[in-house]
Amino acid sequence: MGSQKASEKKIKVWITILSIVIPLVVALLFGYKIPNAKPLSFLPPIYAAINGLTAVFLIFAVIAIKNGKKKLHQNLMTTCILFSVAFLVMYVAYHMTSDSTEFGGQGAIRYVYFFILVTHIVLSIAIIPLVLITYSKTYLKDFIAHRAWAKYTFPIWLYVAITGVVVYLMISPYYQ
Repeated sequence: MGSQKASEKKIKVWITILSIVIPLVVALLFGYKIPNAKPLSFLPPIYAAINGLTAVFLIFAVIAIKNGKKKLHQNLMTTCILFSVAFLVMYVAYHMTSDSTEFGGQGAIRYVYFFILVTHIVLSIAIIPLVLITYSKTYLKDFIAHRAWAKYTFPIWLYVAITGVVVYLMISPYYQ
């Protein structure tokens, strides 16, 4: 039992570190432009598609676990985490080589866009520890806690994935 508590304590430390470091590194790299780099303008539709796939896989993962398919659920959730890492790498690479695109919509749609964008960004930061905690509970074989955390993690992660696609679709007409 002591080994379990020690493992849980180490995991909590790593979750805390990653939950702070990932957003900070992304913010720092977001503001850095690689000198004379060719813009990676092909990346936004790819990482938007990855967000879309994440949403679909999240839904399939919930269906799988509700049907007792634990291994399929685990594989789908691991894939969602890998999709999120791939998204993050491409997102940062794009912004390190390209200027940010301004939303050109006017009127009410502008407020809708910024509401979706701001909630997407804030929740994309909040989802990091939620995913890590929820995933760690399976590693620790604490499936009751996993399920309890997943009730919060799933809808927020799904929202982040879907709004990532929506933000892309709304801003894509303004890409250069």
